[in-house]
Amino acid sequence: MTPELIVMLTHNDLTVENAYQFFEECQHTKALYWGFKEQPLPLPEMQRIYAKMKECGKRTVLEVVAYTETEGLEGAKMAASCGCDLLMGTCYSESIFQFCQEHGIDYMPFVGEIAGRPSILKGSIESMVEEAEVLNAKGVFGIDLLGYRYSADAQQLIQDMVQKTDIPVCVAGSIDSYERLEFIKKVQPWAFTIGSAFFEHKFGASLAEQIDQVCDFINS
Repeated sequence: MTPELIVMLTHNDLTVENAYQFFEECQHTKALYWGFKEQPLPLPEMQRIYAKMKECGKRTVLEVVAYTETEGLEGAKMAASCGCDLLMGTCYSESIFQFCQEHGIDYMPFVGEIAGRPSILKGSIESMVEEAEVLNAKGVFGIDLLGYRYSADAQQLIQDMVQKTDIPVCVAGSIDSYERLEFIKKVQPWAFTIGSAFFEHKFGASLAEQIDQVCDFINS
């Protein structure tokens, strides 16, 4: 299965100010999944952008960089009010999962020990694999794996998570080179996100050009 690119209109774990304009310029690119973070845009602007994405037939994603149940639940409510298909991030809690189920939102929480913004991931690979299996048994859609934000062996973590669990894995954060893309292509997680790297022109000139180049590379 070819991994899905999730285009994140974000830089340094924050939504870019002119996200609507960037999406308008790139709406005809090959990426199906689009999203951004819960900060700093006001909710009406978030709703406007997601409505435009839906109008263009895109699958919509909100990633919430928050580590308490209260903040995570607020993020889930944002996702519902924006009509998002997928909620990524938050530390798992039953209340967030139940809310997502009630509102038809697929839920992909973080695994591991996470802190900061941009996030840093710590913890043993074994413990994260076990955590993913527990979440899979609970019935969540998948997990948000901050693979290249891991403080130890990132590639080993990503590979073990994909190969040793049955849960869909989205490798999120810091995929900023064709070398890393090549590894993603080889390991085949369900999806991966790219945000900051596009705005830093790591894959070419314009945002639209980069998106299509990444899609072509991952599908080649």
